[in-house]
Amino acid sequence: MKKYSSICFIFLFTTMYFFSSITNARTVDEIKKSGVINVAVKADYRPFGYKDSEGKIVGLEIDLAKDVAKDLGVDVNFIPVTSSTRMPAVAEGQADLMIATMTDKPDRRKIVYTIEVPYYSSGTNILADKKAGIKTWPDVRGKQICGTKGAYYNSFIADTFGAKVVEFSSSDAALDGLRAGKCAGYVFDDSFILGKLADETWSAGFEMPLDTIDDAPWGLAVQLGNQSLYDLMKSKVISWHKNKFILGLESEYGIKNSKYALKMSELFSK
Repeated sequence: MKKYSSICFIFLFTTMYFFSSITNARTVDEIKKSGVINVAVKADYRPFGYKDSEGKIVGLEIDLAKDVAKDLGVDVNFIPVTSSTRMPAVAEGQADLMIATMTDKPDRRKIVYTIEVPYYSSGTNILADKKAGIKTWPDVRGKQICGTKGAYYNSFIADTFGAKVVEFSSSDAALDGLRAGKCAGYVFDDSFILGKLADETWSAGFEMPLDTIDDAPWGLAVQLGNQSLYDLMKSKVISWHKNKFILGLESEYGIKNSKYALKMSELFSK
């Protein structure tokens, strides 16, 4: 009986949460009427969302949000979020839209309404010392590669390519180890590496010469049940690919055009 009661409670809670999201979600017309769209963005992930020298949030994803606001004829209010706060910001109604480097995963679709057409993608790569001679993945065999403790790709490149991964407690510690010459490269998310290479202090001695592997798509998200904003954003993402808007932003922020953005542009330009 207790087990049955628990199941009923969970079902009731989930149902109430879903319909609450529908009720709280602001439609496109309501956003237009208010004159502002609230967008959850990263403020610590260069070049996608970060603070400039004046403390203003800028970046590739910020420009995407501004483009949405322009089409709607409204202002944009940026809400800085982290990986752990970005979905709650949307689910609880603080933000209408989320553009915050979120990998699209099935479990996340139960919390936020993820646009089915991804706008970007990221995967595993290496920030390599230019003097290390790393030009292909097999070149890491036998080399010491810095990694962040707990990251799944540490064991992957060790098992697959024979790298000797030296684990550090954090990304900053691993980067310090790389600069100190303890490793030939640092294995991490390619979008993070691209952000580092946008900084001349890194691009002078380091590079990302390898093809990204284990690509995972990024998705925009709105509240569950907000069909009008979902439909608008789906159309918007397709137009970004078709019109090469994202490719242009990559170039603007010093990012080598990604294979994913090139592929999607070609797909929707046909």
